[in-house]
Amino acid sequence: MDLSTSNELSAIAAEAARSVGDRLREAFRSRPAVQTKSDFHDPVTEHDRAAEETIREILGERVPGSTVIGEEGGADGSGEIRWYVDPIDGTANFAAGVPFFCVSIAAAAGDELVAGVVYDPLRDDEFRGDLGGSWCNGTRLRSAGAVRDREAMLLTSYPTAGDLAEDGETALRHFERFVTSFASMRRPGSTALKLAHVAGGWADVAYGSRVSPWDVAAGALLIRQAGGVFIPLGGSLFEPGGYVAHVAGFDLAGSAVGGLALPGGPS
Repeated sequence: MDLSTSNELSAIAAEAARSVGDRLREAFRSRPAVQTKSDFHDPVTEHDRAAEETIREILGERVPGSTVIGEEGGADGSGEIRWYVDPIDGTANFAAGVPFFCVSIAAAAGDELVAGVVYDPLRDDEFRGDLGGSWCNGTRLRSAGAVRDREAMLLTSYPTAGDLAEDGETALRHFERFVTSFASMRRPGSTALKLAHVAGGWADVAYGSRVSPWDVAAGALLIRQAGGVFIPLGGSLFEPGGYVAHVAGFDLAGSAVGGLALPGGPS
């Protein structure tokens, strides 16, 4: 795909993401009613569903016939361009009134990510990427920072309830290594927004064990186009699985995260 088409798709993603900003800002800290999906750790609100409907309408108008794969509505369409949409990444934060959530939209053609936007409606921060680079509010992003754990900030939601159910004490030992190895570790929620912060060099490493493509697609493009590294641990970011991401120059092989995530790492 050429750069102009990639840039056009990025602009469409930004338009779609911003189109739901007013709704999310108005609903924030209104304590909306919460329903659950897979279990009580997996919330959804009326605003997730309404925002995704709006985004789908805009994407369908701007790129007729494309495929939309959304967290709430599943897959629709059969076009060459595939959109990965998370209308509110960080729903638990949004519903409770914690100011760390975003809208995440990415476009892919075949196996290539070609455009992506992560939009933080509270800060009005628009992280936007295409095949020419990535930017936040028009300022080019450079994913650079720490080179080793003891200097680095790690963003993670590990271990999740699923990790604990599956791995038990092993997951807790890994968590202990994270806490003791990194200069600081945070569990802010919202995978996409965590990745955007790594793209900007505002955090150094992000790790997740159980994510879906709509969680990571836009953020992965932002990081890679900013010079950082995003690794899908299952082999493809278009399938559910884990990931590790970091700023350029970080020593992943010597990291507590690298030891866990890389093939042949400790169990």
